[in-house]
Amino acid sequence: MEGTLPAALACREGGETLVLPEANLAEAMRCRGGLARGVPTLAEACAALAAGAESLGAVEGGSSEAAGTVEGEAARRRGAGGVPDLAEVVGQHGARRALEIAAAGEHNLLLCGPPGTGKSMLASRLPGVLPPLTESEAGEVAAIASVSRAGFDPTTWGRRPFRSPHHTVSGVALVGGGVPPQPGEVSLAHRGVLFLDELTEFRRAVLEVLREPLESGRVSLSRATHQAEFPARFQLVAAMNPCPCGHHGTDTCRCTPDTVLRYRERLSGPFLDRIDLHVEVQREPLAPAMLAFLGSEEGSEAGEGSPGEGSDVVRERTRAARCRQLARQGCVNGRLSAAELGRCGRLEGAGQRLLADASVRLGLSLRGVHRVLRVARTIADLAAEESIGKTHLAEALGYRERVAPQLSTPTVKLATLPADIRVLG
Repeated sequence: MEGTLPAALACREGGETLVLPEANLAEAMRCRGGLARGVPTLAEACAALAAGAESLGAVEGGSSEAAGTVEGEAARRRGAGGVPDLAEVVGQHGARRALEIAAAGEHNLLLCGPPGTGKSMLASRLPGVLPPLTESEAGEVAAIASVSRAGFDPTTWGRRPFRSPHHTVSGVALVGGGVPPQPGEVSLAHRGVLFLDELTEFRRAVLEVLREPLESGRVSLSRATHQAEFPARFQLVAAMNPCPCGHHGTDTCRCTPDTVLRYRERLSGPFLDRIDLHVEVQREPLAPAMLAFLGSEEGSEAGEGSPGEGSDVVRERTRAARCRQLARQGCVNGRLSAAELGRCGRLEGAGQRLLADASVRLGLSLRGVHRVLRVARTIADLAAEESIGKTHLAEALGYRERVAPQLSTPTVKLATLPADIRVLG
């Protein structure tokens, strides 16, 4: 039965009891305060309804907020379809830092680097460092899954979605459609992560349909006989190679400048402008990572290649940072409006001069400036600082330059930036 959870929510609002197949009762029980009765056959349902509401024997559904989030975390620890641990990532400290910032402020992230540097590995661990879903958020995720063709699995309650469509996906499959309209990947990733691996292999027209959902957090579908609106508040994480062969800047790369330029022009400027964090993932020396993987005493004594912090530790920091944001402005930094940003993202004189200088040198649009300020606000929240400092702003600016050049338009090399920014490159 599709749409069980939305039906249970509607019955709760109307003060009615929902009668449904026994197989869907567990899903209906996720509706806190709703009344539901599961029956094995249609004949028994008719008999119960004919006997009156008193004979229905309805059960009141609901689970506490703590129970919902704890179940999601327990599934993560069990590893049964859960999220792998960030401690498994050896090295890549810069990318790990960007991942934590993205999780703390709900920022979009682009990872660019050679094959095998851990881009997909990092992206798959983002849900594990995100704060647990609240009960209302878990209900939203479950309701969307309930009306999809795949349906809702009650064992996934409280777990953030992680969707990773293949690069051959169509625009309709990505944002939704059909008759009647069905939610697409962006809605199925609501309150979770949409991961686009091999970003440049996606058709440009398909990527362009993401621009509106990235800004508004919803998708409106209109057909001749049906109209529908689905929520789509997801975090976009994308991964790409720097050139067709993936080894740009090394002796093994044989790609010509024109080939690299055409490769990167598959991504439009407006699309890239909506990604807050641009991170270059470098290939690191093999020896430390391999020694740690093999458990070598030599590697342990040298202190090289040791695993970093686990997801539990990082998640506590992102949770604390988000609590500061919600207490201050009622939303995460990645969703701050321009008016709210003017109130929460104020800069001192030195910060204003740095931002003005860097915006000219980097060619930032007004949207780009706003996104820099949102990221800087998140960095300050992770440091438990009340105001945005110059170092917070400089780090945020560094994330707008790392994956240059992106398009045929001239871009600024890192060496031409002010010293305040170059030191963080």
